[in-house]
Amino acid sequence: MTAVAERPLGAWLDAGLFLEGGLATQAAPAEGVARAGRPHDLAVVVLTQANRPDELVRALASVRTQRGLDLQLVLVLNGALAENAARLELPRLGPSDRFIVLPENAGIPGGRNIGAAAADARVIMFLDDDAELLGPDVLATVVERFDADAGLGAMAIRLVDHEGLTQRRHVPRVGKRSALRSGEVTHFIGAACAVRAEAFTGAAGFDQRFFYAMEESDLSWRLLDAGWSLWYSADLTAFHPRTTPSRHPGHVLLTARNRFWAAWRSLPLPVAAVYVSIWTLLAVARGGAARQVLAGYRQAWAARPARRPMRWRTVARMTVLGRPPVL
Repeated sequence: MTAVAERPLGAWLDAGLFLEGGLATQAAPAEGVARAGRPHDLAVVVLTQANRPDELVRALASVRTQRGLDLQLVLVLNGALAENAARLELPRLGPSDRFIVLPENAGIPGGRNIGAAAADARVIMFLDDDAELLGPDVLATVVERFDADAGLGAMAIRLVDHEGLTQRRHVPRVGKRSALRSGEVTHFIGAACAVRAEAFTGAAGFDQRFFYAMEESDLSWRLLDAGWSLWYSADLTAFHPRTTPSRHPGHVLLTARNRFWAAWRSLPLPVAAVYVSIWTLLAVARGGAARQVLAGYRQAWAARPARRPMRWRTVARMTVLGRPPVL
């Protein structure tokens, strides 16, 4: 796969590290190795800071139980010293798996880009380190759906908490009840999502300047404008604990900054003005400090990206799908 991030940011570690003392010795499944000269069906990129070791073990175990496809695992340790990686209790990597240690925190989009650049697969799956795939055939079904639709650019699967419920913010449509309905959508949630490698590379991946928040929506808009479709598979599920954005320091400022960046780059100016206005009101109504929102806008304006507004036909397409780019 063509690189979409600068590889020097990562210290590439040999899989032999996992054969030394203190690490698990579970053998990698034979079907995890692609035939020579042929990319894997799917690569799973897991980004971690090693601060949730138990959850990470469960996430990786849910990947290892997948069956019916050529599977590659790419584990990215984001913002940790290389020597700390040896303390992790992880299953042994297969010959084509990758383990990357980033000495500095590259952010969520930056770390995922580096993981995707290391992958050799037709489809890239991004899985949070505190998420778990529910069922052994999830990824084989994901690949089948990409193979059946040449225009499919990205897919989200349904996230459920310990009660089997989906948080409103994890539903890629307007309306909470639509969490149980599969279909075409206008954006995807990054905690458990899959992107066609060709589409991801063509869109230059996530914008690593975002660091945290809104990177999936930004990429979604660019994929849609490039002609790809996005799909939500409600019948495929992954566990993700119930969380709130407020657990991240500075989330109000960062989200406001990134919303402005995405709108400035990708939306026609009249649509961008409405979008920013609506989300300013919503941010404050939901308890965000107005000064933090405005500080985010100031940061965004000072380092705003070049404008590449989407076509009006893309705006119309998103509107027909039930979520015009003002919501």
